[in-house]
Amino acid sequence: MRPTYLLAHIDFHAPAPEVARQLIGVTVLVDGVGGRIVEAEAYDREDPASHSFSGPTPRNASMFGTPGRAYVYRSYGIHWCLNFVCREAGHGAGVLIRALEPTHGIARMKARRGVEDVRLLCSGPGRVGQALGIDRGFDGLALDSPPFVLHPREEEPPIVTGPRIGITKARDVPWRFGLAGSRFLSRPFPKA
Repeated sequence: MRPTYLLAHIDFHAPAPEVARQLIGVTVLVDGVGGRIVEAEAYDREDPASHSFSGPTPRNASMFGTPGRAYVYRSYGIHWCLNFVCREAGHGAGVLIRALEPTHGIARMKARRGVEDVRLLCSGPGRVGQALGIDRGFDGLALDSPPFVLHPREEEPPIVTGPRIGITKARDVPWRFGLAGSRFLSRPFPKA
């Protein structure tokens, strides 16, 4: 029997696609700023698109750590991206937070992002990182301790799935999950 680590009613020891699906509708706050997760992508050690595919490195070490922690990396040398580590320690699985519906600290997000349109505050992983004030200092931090707070979703949301975005390997793997009908997604999902 596998161990469980529950946070916001999500078992972070579960496989990444299960965790990604369960995260849709969960509210994540960082120092009181954040919103409802409306889009997430799963990555696993056996997945050639994952940072963990080639094994542990100084950059991805947190991805091999304890479930229920943050894995933060810099994308294209510009954007800090927030991931949640899952599965067992040493495995190298995580979920990229791709988009939020802003609900808390919107004025702070607008100031950080330099935009007024609420829809553009957190509609993409780089935007999420900037709006929440994420940087490398958050890498490895526990999601059940400040500055993080996760609130469980209030109801079972309608979820859509599709291929992940912005990768060249394993592009057809349907491990991108989103809140059906959300106007805060980074991109629309393909029509079923």
